[in-house]
Amino acid sequence: HSVALESPVHYGDIYTAARATLSKLVEREGVENVTVLLTPGTPSMHAVWLLLCKTSYPVQMLQSSKEAGVQEIDAPFDISADYIPALLSETSRSLAQIAASDPSVASAFEDILSESSVVKEQVRKAQVMAVHDVPVLILGESGTGKELFAKAVHEASARRERALVTVNCGAIPPELVDSLLFGHVKGAFTGAVKDQSGMFDDADGGSIFLDEFGELPADTQVRLLRVLQDGTFNRVGDNTPRKVDVRVIAATNRDLHTEMAEGRFREDLYYRVAVGILELPPLRARGRDLMLLSDRILAMVNEKAAALDTGAQGKKLSAGARNVIKAHGWPGNIRELQASLTRASLWASGPTISERDMKNSLLIRPSKSDSILDRPLTDSFEIHEVINEV
Repeated sequence: HSVALESPVHYGDIYTAARATLSKLVEREGVENVTVLLTPGTPSMHAVWLLLCKTSYPVQMLQSSKEAGVQEIDAPFDISADYIPALLSETSRSLAQIAASDPSVASAFEDILSESSVVKEQVRKAQVMAVHDVPVLILGESGTGKELFAKAVHEASARRERALVTVNCGAIPPELVDSLLFGHVKGAFTGAVKDQSGMFDDADGGSIFLDEFGELPADTQVRLLRVLQDGTFNRVGDNTPRKVDVRVIAATNRDLHTEMAEGRFREDLYYRVAVGILELPPLRARGRDLMLLSDRILAMVNEKAAALDTGAQGKKLSAGARNVIKAHGWPGNIRELQASLTRASLWASGPTISERDMKNSLLIRPSKSDSILDRPLTDSFEIHEVINEV
């Protein structure tokens, strides 16, 4: 298979060409017995072929010499590898932009760990929104870090000295939503034995984070629209309007356009909140962030274990465990990754989390009958595995 290379020693060019050739043979043409001869070529080619054949494409490797003839190579190494495109200049520019901004704004986003250009773009937008004090709507699947972004927006704003009140709208019984958000007066309903302030009162001068925003009942949506329009509301059972200065940051994993089309969410409320929109990508679409976050989370797990037991061994991931992490789809995103790494750390008997430990820590969801055609096309997608499953 002849391929034209601009340079015989450029690792990126060699990797791209070699992977494309293997993909064509193994995945598209279905060739079963592929053999790679490592002996000819440059040392760069040898290294790339070895990495590819020990990770993504476990095909037969050969070496040859006049003395020993042709021999099959047995490379007794457990290897995990990521291909890193030439994005260093882009990353440097992005870091320089953040460093040049207001220090308080930049530092508020330090906990958002990412090398993904998509996430970095959302961070840039969030920094602008934070300074301009507009309502923010954060969209994304469950576990993608919406609350982390909400806290960063608040900490980067002029309201940082006042409270950030967090409300899980989906966890409040519908009959209590208005009372908890806006407060009530004595006698407003059975059990209202005294006047009670609401969360909007508590957030006055600061911000309120409405998580699971799409779960709000229709009556509450009307009240919330009024607060967003002029900052006024009535406590339950009270005819005297109250006025607050609160910034609303909302988040949801629902498709609000579908909710509006089906009459479950008010269109006017959507456009009032969706002044600044952040769309957080799922973990499976964040490329190298998966292992970056895995290492950070495991370090935090080790720190907590050491705090509880000074003799506790810090755990590390084996190459096999890393490959398991890369191959998993992570439908629960960062929250699922954190829980799985915590379980794997607890179950690993030694200082290293093995491939088996990692596999046992995953909570595999039952496949839907129509799931063959809706797999995410990430780096871990393997068409031959799907074909075998069919």
